[in-house]
Amino acid sequence: MIEIIFQSSADARNFYEHLHERLLSSNQTDNKTLQFEGQHIVKIFIENSLKDLESVKEVFYQFIVNRKQDDWFRRILIENYYYEDEGEQQQILEIIHSILEGNREDLAAFVSDLDVKESLKSAIDQLFQNNISFSFDSFVKFRMRPLMDQMAKYVEVSIDEYKMEQEYQMFIQTLRDFLSGRQAKLNTIHVLMDEGIHFYDEQFYEIKRVELLRMIDRKLLSNHPVYVDSVTIAPLLSIAPACIYLYSDDYEQPLVRTIRNIFEERLVLDSISGFYENKRTYPYAADEKM
Repeated sequence: MIEIIFQSSADARNFYEHLHERLLSSNQTDNKTLQFEGQHIVKIFIENSLKDLESVKEVFYQFIVNRKQDDWFRRILIENYYYEDEGEQQQILEIIHSILEGNREDLAAFVSDLDVKESLKSAIDQLFQNNISFSFDSFVKFRMRPLMDQMAKYVEVSIDEYKMEQEYQMFIQTLRDFLSGRQAKLNTIHVLMDEGIHFYDEQFYEIKRVELLRMIDRKLLSNHPVYVDSVTIAPLLSIAPACIYLYSDDYEQPLVRTIRNIFEERLVLDSISGFYENKRTYPYAADEKM
């Protein structure tokens, strides 16, 4: 028999329902297999079967991951970093989950020596034995202390990323405000990202670097000297074209992402080969054929 004692009746009920659903789906449950006593105690009667034990351990693992883990992350956010706003907590949690799910390799590098999933499974493996009784809250307090330290590291990395994203969004909004209401110096610009960045006017004549520099609004660089790219962003903001054709084979690179966020509805994306095709077929660029 396995007996798990919870301080929280809600935790006990939630775990019981998860386990009941799992055992029911595999035709393993009846009143003698699983009992819920006193609103705080879950009792599981299993045969000496490794398969049955593994099922219980898996449900216990999923219960922690799906029902408790975010609560613990939120507690770390509140107690260690004073993030009490639920909206901010949720945004940071989304970053944490993106790391845990392997979708943020750039951030995963900062926690490459940690493995929350394996650490949790290891702690559960050490805990579960046949005919045992334990307190869930004591398990969390004592057995999971190293895991909580790992979770705190994930929170730290995610907070840093959240702050950077907030600063980035403020930066984007500032540049959109700068762009708003500016009169266009050119109606259409073609920007080619192919072995460097090249600007072309509406008729596909290249705009030389010297000419681009003359178009840049100096107030833009003086107000944002660190963040504004003088090669690409500053000319585009200063020219303020109604339409920008951006040609690249990598739409996910940071510069393309920034241009998309600033210019949004003014931007048309195409491939590098699309640029050469458009240039070749443009009626007034016959003398400029590649």
